Amino acid sequence: MQALVIVAHGSHLNPDSSAPTYDHADTVREVGAFDEVRTGFWKEEPSIREVLRTVEADEVYVVPLFISEGYFTEQVIPRELRLEGWDVADWDSDGLSASHVTLSATDVPEKTIHYCGPVGTHAAMTDVLVRRAETVTGDPNVGEGFGLAVVGHGTERNENSAKAIEYHADRIREMDRFDEVQALYMDEEPEVDDVTDYFESEDVVVVPLFIADGFHTQEDIPEDMGLTDDYRTGYDVPTEVDGHRIWYAGAVGTEGLMADVVLERAADAGADIGNTLEVVRERTRKTPQEAN
Repeated sequence: MQALVIVAHGSHLNPDSSAPTYDHADTVREVGAFDEVRTGFWKEEPSIREVLRTVEADEVYVVPLFISEGYFTEQVIPRELRLEGWDVADWDSDGLSASHVTLSATDVPEKTIHYCGPVGTHAAMTDVLVRRAETVTGDPNVGEGFGLAVVGHGTERNENSAKAIEYHADRIREMDRFDEVQALYMDEEPEVDDVTDYFESEDVVVVPLFIADGFHTQEDIPEDMGLTDDYRTGYDVPTEVDGHRIWYAGAVGTEGLMADVVLERAADAGADIGNTLEVVRERTRKTPQEAN
């Protein structure tokens, strides 16, 4: 038997924070890639500290639903899972290349724990950003005539956060699909506040590289870009700002294709997932009505 455990931050204050985690876990569960699928949170129940005790399988693949390598993936999660012999050097990462390490856990010494790198630095995340642009515009071929902005915190919080933003922006740029691609930040230049200064394209899709919608994606970014003076009054998609149409997508982590990245992380660590990647890619492209 093999189990998948998706671990995420969660929030005591924002009930929407955990929604993407549960959604992606449900998708993986429905395609039958694992005998068990569990979730664990830092700020909600079930907790990361207890989640391994709920698993029956001997092979456990732990995938962090986080954007970048840093404090949570390198310290908090290994500590809460009580991974024996954990050393971040075993990832041998440059801030983007953490793949997986195989360890045991103090609480469940009979199990083999495959601890994976975060979803946000996996190459497949680039496809999710593009899919998010397709979703918000309603155009599966969106690109020509459009600019694309990938938005993140920046280095003020975590230097690896900016690395992830630049990595995916570069990969999308190399696709030569969008007329312009720009990495923008909340904490540093180039700032998302000035989004229209960085694009000549009349239409610009803005995708925040965040796991869940919350204070930043629902309040700060829309107001900073000038979509609205008060997030509580809402805004149109697209909204015209300084002669540009801004297609604001909200957090990339809410896109259904994120389940694909979770599966790819586990597969890279040795999980046998059969043909479920193809099934997930097809299922998440459909509308909810088509999928039912």
